[in-house]
Amino acid sequence: MPNIDVHTKPTNPAKRTLSEMQEQVVSAENLKPQQVNALELLRLEMLTSFEKYTKAMFKAQYKRSFIVAEHHKHIFKALQDVVDGKCRRLIINMPPRYGKTETAIKSFISWCFALNPKCRFLHLSYSDLLVKDNSDTIRGIMKEELYKSLFPKSALESDKSSTTRWKTAAGGELYAVSTQGQVTGFGAGNVDISEDELTRMTSAGDILSFDDNINNVLESIGARSNVFQGAILIDDPMKPEDADSDVIRERINLRFENTIRNRTNSRNTPIIIIMQRLHEHDLCGYLQEIEPEEWTVLSLPAIQVDQETGEEHALWPMKHTLEELHKMREINPLVFDTQYMQDPTPREGLMYADGFRTYNREQLPTGSAAMKKWNYTDTADTGADSLCSICFIDTPEFIYVTDVLFTDAPMETTETQTAELLTRNQTVYSLVESNNGGRAFSRNVKRILRATMRNFRVAVMAFTQTQNKASRIYANSACCMNDILFPEGWDRKWPKFYTALMSYRKDNKKKQHDDAPDCLTGVYEMHSKKNRSRKIVRRN
Repeated sequence: MPNIDVHTKPTNPAKRTLSEMQEQVVSAENLKPQQVNALELLRLEMLTSFEKYTKAMFKAQYKRSFIVAEHHKHIFKALQDVVDGKCRRLIINMPPRYGKTETAIKSFISWCFALNPKCRFLHLSYSDLLVKDNSDTIRGIMKEELYKSLFPKSALESDKSSTTRWKTAAGGELYAVSTQGQVTGFGAGNVDISEDELTRMTSAGDILSFDDNINNVLESIGARSNVFQGAILIDDPMKPEDADSDVIRERINLRFENTIRNRTNSRNTPIIIIMQRLHEHDLCGYLQEIEPEEWTVLSLPAIQVDQETGEEHALWPMKHTLEELHKMREINPLVFDTQYMQDPTPREGLMYADGFRTYNREQLPTGSAAMKKWNYTDTADTGADSLCSICFIDTPEFIYVTDVLFTDAPMETTETQTAELLTRNQTVYSLVESNNGGRAFSRNVKRILRATMRNFRVAVMAFTQTQNKASRIYANSACCMNDILFPEGWDRKWPKFYTALMSYRKDNKKKQHDDAPDCLTGVYEMHSKKNRSRKIVRRN
C-alpha cells in the first residue's frame, strides 16, 4: 500500500477504505503528537479492524479472551470487505457451533453501529427466539462501558425498547424477526447520498461518529466519504430438520425473492447469509445456481485438505480434532458431509449411492494371485478436466485398487507423475485413452519410463474410446460397486478422487466433471475385457 502524507483536502478527495485509515494516520510523517490522543487512536484502531474490535469487546463482555482461530480470520476479512465496499453479496458456509453467530451477527452489527450510528439492519433467522436473543446481546454490547466511552455517538435511544425493533439516538435501527415474520415496512441500509448532499454532510460534520480531531485527520486523507449504511443479515434461514421438505425449501427461497431481497434501501446495501449447508437446493444452493457471479462464497469445511499434498487438518482443533471429525463422519456420513463439510450430497440420483466395498492389507492378493498389476489412465480432455490414473490388481473375482493419481496439473507434470505411479506399483500393463492428446501423453510416459527410470517391465498401450461416456458409466455402475474394492480409508487417502466419484449424479444436471467415474469404468472394462470389443480401436 503506498504511503500518503497528510495534506490539505483536495477538491475531489479519493475514497479510502476503513482498513486503510489506520495506516494512513499512523504513518503520516507530518502528524503532530497533540492532534490525536491515546483514546482517539484506540478508537480508530477498533474502528478500522473488525478483528481487534471483536477481541476487545468480547473481553469486556464475557471477561475472558476471544481465541482467534484461522476460520475466524477468514470471517473477519470477508466482513471487513463488505464494510469497505468491496463485496455486496456474501455467503458464509461453516459448521454449526463454530462461532458464526458470535462474530458475523453480534459482534459485526455492534461494530457497524460504532462505525456509523445511523446504520439500518434487518436481521433474519428461522427462529424468532434466536434473532431476539441476538438482538438483546447486541444491545448488551453497546451498553458496555468500554463501548459507550469509545463510541458515545452510537448511544441507544432507549434501554427498554423491544428486542424485535430498537433504535440508536442518531436514528440507526435494528429490526430482528424470523424469515417467515413481517418484514414489509422496513428497509435495510440507507438511500444513496448524492454528491451535493455528501458535501453538505461533510461540512456539517455529520458523516462518521468520530470527534473533531479524528474527523480532521480523516478529511485530510479523503476517508470520510466511504460510509457503511447497514445490511440484511440472514443467520440460518432454515431448520436442519426441514431440509428434506421440498415445500419448506421452496417457500424460503420464494420468500427471499419476493420479499426479503426487496428490503434494501439502496442497490449498494449488502446482503449477508451465514449458514451451514443443509441441502443442495437450500437458499445458498439456490442463489449460487441462479446468479453465481453475484455472490462471494466463503466455504469453511470442518476438515481442511491441502491441495498440494492432500494432507488433512481440522478447521478448529480446539473444537474438534481430526480424529473426532472422522468419527463423526463414520456415524452419519451424509449429515457430516452436508453440515460440517459444506458439501450437500443429494439423497437421490447419485451414481454410486450404495458406495464401494473395501479391503484391508491382509486381504490384498500377493504372489501368483497378484500377477495382473494393471493400470487405466484417462488424460484430461480439456483444460478444466483432471487426469485420472488408477493402478489395480485384477483377479477373476475382484478388482483391488492400489493407487490413484487424480490431478489437474499440466501435462508436462502429470507425464512424470504417471510414470512414477506405474513404477511404484510395479505395473505390468497400462491402458491410456488416446482421445484429445492421449496418444502423445502415452508416448511421453513410455519415454520417461524407459530412458529416465529404466523401467522396461510395463507395457503402455494407447487406444481411442468411441463409446458414449455417460452410457458407459451408467451401464457399468452397479458392476463397479460390486466388483471394485478400495483400501480402507481411501476417502482420506485420495480425498479429491473420493469426492469426485461419490458426488457424481446420474442426471449430470450440474455438468460436473466425469473424469473419476469415467476412469473407474475403464478399470472395470479392462477387468471384464470389454476393452477388446470392436468399438475400441487400438493404436501403436
